[in-house]
Amino acid sequence: MRQLLLDLGAQAPQTLDSFVPGENSELLQLLRRMAARSGSDHFAYLWGAAASGKSHLLHALAQTGSARYIAADADMASFIWSPEIDLYLLDDCEQLSPGAQVAAFTLFNLVRDNGAYLVAAGNDSPSGLRLRDDLRSRIAWGLAYQLHRLTDEEKLTALTQMAQARGLILSPAVLPYLITHCARDMRSLAAMLEALDRYSLETRRPITLPLLRERMQLDAMNE
Repeated sequence: MRQLLLDLGAQAPQTLDSFVPGENSELLQLLRRMAARSGSDHFAYLWGAAASGKSHLLHALAQTGSARYIAADADMASFIWSPEIDLYLLDDCEQLSPGAQVAAFTLFNLVRDNGAYLVAAGNDSPSGLRLRDDLRSRIAWGLAYQLHRLTDEEKLTALTQMAQARGLILSPAVLPYLITHCARDMRSLAAMLEALDRYSLETRRPITLPLLRERMQLDAMNE
């Protein structure tokens, strides 16, 4: 049987519409306003555990035009203010090097002075970040939101909607098994659902629990 690998890099672009909010609906409304460059909030900070959706939201905002995504390890040129950019997206703040922290501090000030927008993300609350005091104070300028992970029920709802959008017919046991036996973040679950769809087409078999188990065994063998 031909090797089939789970390709996380081949996922569709991350968007605000594809983000399942769960308890984060208020945050999503704020980010939609920032994506439209409207409202009085020009700064926001997102924090939470890994796979809670922080990077998804920043990458989604980066697609709105006149925006720049800045990874923590980006080159210093990425932190330089540009008049044509009015939305800056700073990810993984806890990983910023000393030099990048200085550059980020300057960028915050220029964003404020020019009426632009900035959304930052990290793994801890602003006060808990091990950063320069002056940068922590800038991160705390805007609203801070802790992202809450989806419940299993919310994941089932989201995956059901994804399956319906793809026109998939699933046996009832597939999705409950998926969320309890695969990586539990939504990106990995969505990737597995897509991989399962491809595997079903290739083998010309319906999407049932035995097919899912077989597909997962292939992934385990290729790890």
